[in-house]
Amino acid sequence: MKNNLYYPKISLSDEDIFLEIKKEREEIGYYSLPYYDTNNIKNELNKLDFKQKNIAIIGIGGSTLGTFAIYNFLKYHKQKNKSLKKEIFFFESTDPVNLNGTISQFNLEDTLFIVISKSGTTIETISIFKYLMSITKIDKSNLLVITENDSKLNAFANANDIKTFDIPKNVGGRFSVLSNVGLVPLYLAGFDIDELLKGSRHISTSFFEQYELYTHLIKKARTYYEYKDVYNINAVFSYSQLLEGFNKWYIQLWGESLGKIDANSTNQGLTPIGLLGPVDQHSFLQLIVEGKRDKTVTFIKIKDFKDDTKIAPTTLQGLEELDYINNLDFKKLINLQADATIASVKEYKKDIPIDLIEIEDISEFEIGKLLFYYELLTSIVGKFLRINTYDQPGVEGGKIILKEMLKKKN
Repeated sequence: MKNNLYYPKISLSDEDIFLEIKKEREEIGYYSLPYYDTNNIKNELNKLDFKQKNIAIIGIGGSTLGTFAIYNFLKYHKQKNKSLKKEIFFFESTDPVNLNGTISQFNLEDTLFIVISKSGTTIETISIFKYLMSITKIDKSNLLVITENDSKLNAFANANDIKTFDIPKNVGGRFSVLSNVGLVPLYLAGFDIDELLKGSRHISTSFFEQYELYTHLIKKARTYYEYKDVYNINAVFSYSQLLEGFNKWYIQLWGESLGKIDANSTNQGLTPIGLLGPVDQHSFLQLIVEGKRDKTVTFIKIKDFKDDTKIAPTTLQGLEELDYINNLDFKKLINLQADATIASVKEYKKDIPIDLIEIEDISEFEIGKLLFYYELLTSIVGKFLRINTYDQPGVEGGKIILKEMLKKKN
């Protein structure tokens, strides 16, 4: 009789977790991405010398969300400084109204198309790609492919003499933003990819050299783990519309990585929620403050918005009592709104776990830090939960069923 027992350790020390993460770094590819030498990719793209005004990224999930997070965070600042070389549009959804609505926003004939799929057979991506090819000319002069080097999409690219960029096999899609998946389109659009990686290296070095972030990240991950059965919903409350893309990326990263069955056949998972301030303080905040105590909240603020727009010093008849806001910078207003919300949760409702992340400014360096911080945090929480952070069997099942349904339909 064979009897295998897979009980997780009752008590995991911080050193145990750290050693496991260090060992995992030898196999899981995203850990090495901050140290990537960008000279080769920049040289190759410079030689291609694409003149198109726009970039259209065709992909879904990990192929687009990270790039959109960075683009959405930086694009207005880049436009203001006139350093945005190309505008990026994203094709993710098979919603036909959204598809054609996106197409109507720019000139297809002045567009570089980038198809991104790690497997190369993603139904949504290939469906949209086929449609776009049917309505405009797409060939090696205006197309790049980013995929695994042995995928069917790569075979298509090779057969049509289309330039390809590789996605490493040991880098999962939702952890791939600092690979060619994000670096290629962002560099072409005028973003400083070296600063992006420098920011991520800052986080990596601080943790693995056991500087200040080592204790912080281990403690934060342990808190999520030890209180997972009480506070199993984790809300990120970002005080800027610029972080809307980050929120979406975080939801995929957290949900798809941590919603798993552990070695003891127990269903695990922490539910991510992305909120935007000040908008959601007029709605979801009510649930946080007076609702069920099942949520942690991470507030994210931007210290310097690099924008000095002020509230006009105008007196409105009947609203004179609000003149105290006159001449106030909007950047100060939004951060005061964040501070007031944090105080209301922290001072009056002491049974709600909260923490604060402050971003110095709007730059590639800062968003690179934030993205790698959350990737690393996700990995550490996964170790505490005793799960495989990097697979997604729950998602793969749906893909298999869809393909079977489509084959029968046709």
